[in-house]
Amino acid sequence: MNRPTFPERCFDMVNGLFLTALMLLTIYPIIYVAFASVSDAGQLMAFNGILWKPLGLSFDAYSSVFANPNILKGYFNTFFVVVVGLMFNILLTSLGAYSLSRKSLGYRKPIMLFIVFTMFFSGGLIPFYLTVKGVGLANTLWALIIPQAINTFNLILMKTAFESIPDALEESAKMDGANDFVILFRIILPLSMPVIAVMLLYYGVSHWNSWFHALIFLQDRSMYPLQLILREILLQGEASAMAVGASDSDVAMLSVTLKYATIIVATVPILLVYPFLQKYFVKGALIGAIKG
Repeated sequence: MNRPTFPERCFDMVNGLFLTALMLLTIYPIIYVAFASVSDAGQLMAFNGILWKPLGLSFDAYSSVFANPNILKGYFNTFFVVVVGLMFNILLTSLGAYSLSRKSLGYRKPIMLFIVFTMFFSGGLIPFYLTVKGVGLANTLWALIIPQAINTFNLILMKTAFESIPDALEESAKMDGANDFVILFRIILPLSMPVIAVMLLYYGVSHWNSWFHALIFLQDRSMYPLQLILREILLQGEASAMAVGASDSDVAMLSVTLKYATIIVATVPILLVYPFLQKYFVKGALIGAIKG
């Protein structure tokens, strides 16, 4: 094997240093929030500089977070939207992608043109709200699921992945008497697990982080998802209301660590899911992005 030249070694060293610095810049905010959430509130408020370890060790913020019924209710609502929404997303996106990937579909190109058109133009927020309200979904969790059932980009990604599967498999299945549903659910989907994993990650993260549609469509606070509750705590100064059992003099200090603890509580579940899907992510995105 040829030994790397001096310029190549210099490039590798500079590239490694750059990627290491980029990694540190990316991961430090998470480290800061994690350490701040278990720090003593008084020491944290008086501290200035880079935080590399907890200042003291206190779990009072987490105790207050989980003692707040809004957080637990928000978790339940978010999990409902994520689980039920993913079932709708995968089912409807798979059906649409399979139909559009079949060469026998009539007017396939005009249909794709109309679908792609929605990526660039929409009717606007007010018509969208009136439509959701007109069909009776306003102030229900279904308003966060059904209108977002299919994402155009994900549909195109899955369609391209289905097109990469050899037509001979479909032809042999039809010769054995299989219909389109059997072909999709027993042949196409099992062979497309990497792209299915990518869809689960894309749709799951989208549902988990969504708060804008909940802000628009939900009036009942008992239906608020976790991210909307987090938004109120961070932006509307409601962290002090979560300081259960704290005296008035401690509320201001405790509210600082409460914000960080709430961020961790809202972020950790989706971070725990990612490692299980990461091994499929690159392969699935590549299959869906390159035809052939």
